[in-house]
Amino acid sequence: MARVFNFSAGPSMLPESVLNLAAAEMLDYKGSGQSVMEMSHRSKVYEEIINEAQVLFRKVLGIPDNYKVLFLQGGASTQFAAIPLNFMNGTKKADYVLTGQFSTKAYKEAVKVCPDGDVYEVASSKDKTFTYIPKLTKENFRSDADYAYICFNNTIYGTKWNYIPDTGDVPLFADVSSCFLSEPMDVTKFGLIYGGAQKNIAPAGLTVVIVREDLLGNAPASIPTMLDYKVMADNDSMYNTPPCWSIYMCKLVLEWIEKIGGLEAMKLHNEKKASILYDYLDSSKMFINPVNKEDRSIMNVTFVTESDELNKKFVADAAAAGFVNLKGHRSVGGMRASIYNAMPIEGVEKLVDFMAQFEKNN
Repeated sequence: MARVFNFSAGPSMLPESVLNLAAAEMLDYKGSGQSVMEMSHRSKVYEEIINEAQVLFRKVLGIPDNYKVLFLQGGASTQFAAIPLNFMNGTKKADYVLTGQFSTKAYKEAVKVCPDGDVYEVASSKDKTFTYIPKLTKENFRSDADYAYICFNNTIYGTKWNYIPDTGDVPLFADVSSCFLSEPMDVTKFGLIYGGAQKNIAPAGLTVVIVREDLLGNAPASIPTMLDYKVMADNDSMYNTPPCWSIYMCKLVLEWIEKIGGLEAMKLHNEKKASILYDYLDSSKMFINPVNKEDRSIMNVTFVTESDELNKKFVADAAAAGFVNLKGHRSVGGMRASIYNAMPIEGVEKLVDFMAQFEKNN
């Protein structure tokens, strides 16, 4: 069967060249006589893999030496609890901006795991079904908070922060799961960024946390060891068995990004894809993108028709034509095309051609 164009929000497409290389090395990684899936994480050959992955991550994203790169498990959702447990340890105040389901879950988890803390809702876009990003200034954030928190790209609703909010001296933390490595990012504007790998980086199972070193080491003694970022940093992400295969795949993806020209080239590639799809949506009389134009994501494009029945017909017909996983998140319905790094421009062009024909026929 021919490969389909997979518009899944995650796990998502991986570059075909990466998949081919992983397949070629499946049974024998560089003459070791074993698969990366089989080898000890304490072996010299695997230590080279994880070390190369970290070096590449630093190089591709431009991560300064005073930041730690952690390869962890538990998905982005585990960080919802790990972040307040590690960092709500000064004034016990934390500021959250709610722009979608995942920032709301993170907010609720902070309230749950730090019941004696002061978790503050700075702003929310729930009043318009999370279709925009609030415009905030430094005055909106508390100057004595331990940290401020945002979700930089909202996978479900198709919005993205088009600016980095000024939080003054308060470290800004960001969930970047669905836009990680999609374009250049100034890491120094953040105290911590993190994301699940299954969108742009690697197969599911790996979570990458990039944290400023001076913020570590103040977690309470009661914190579970596996959630203590300082422990993970001190052990070079090897306190326990890491997600070995996903880290290896991450290394291959980073090599691919370097080969195509780095994150500047990746940004141009992603903006072109998004422009093709949004231009069609803006001209369509059937499909509607509900997101405020200046807050549109270039990774997750949401759209609807006038009826649920037509939405269902479109998703079914699209799948039959080789465009899969276009159904919107169950909480909002409609459609969503996730056009992450590995989605080729051809895939978006063919999707638009299919949408135009569907519109003509229906």
